[in-house]
Formats: sequence, structure tokens, C-alpha cells
Amino acid sequence: MFLAKIYVTYKPSILDPKGETVKDALQRMDFTGVEDVVMGKYFEIKIASDDRASVEQEVQAFSEKLLINVNMEVFRYEIEAITE
Repeated sequence: MFLAKIYVTYKPSILDPKGETVKDALQRMDFTGVEDVVMGKYFEIKIASDDRASVEQEVQAFSEKLLINVNMEVFRYEIEAITE
């Protein structure tokens, strides 16, 4: 069994309006060191398999097909073995 942790954010060329709003609010609250805020989506998905390579292929495939908008977003993931 594996746990996939998938992080989705906008591509660097896409404006992140929610991140900008949070950054502006933090700066107005005198957190002046805040230079950038990136907001996104986070998924934790358990996958029943003994083969890490096939899990990585599945995560890559379903992330591109369902979890992200390939025109606007990018993703990265971590996979860890779990025991239950």
C-alpha cells in the first residue's frame, strides 16, 4: 500500500489571484517580509499495490487526466509506503 501526496499549483506564467490576495493581506498586517504566496490544491490518495513503479505511473496518469488543468496547472508528488 502506498500513499501519494499530490501538490497542484498554477504554472509560473499564470497569475494566482488568491495567492496575491493573501500576500497583500499579510503585508497590510505588517508581515512585510512576505514576498510571494502560492496557493494550490493538495491530495492524499491511498493506492493498493506492491509495485512502486506502477503506482508512480498511475499517479502521473490520473493527475494529468483528472486532478489538474494541464493548460494552467502543474503538479508534483511524493509517494510513501504505508502499512495498515
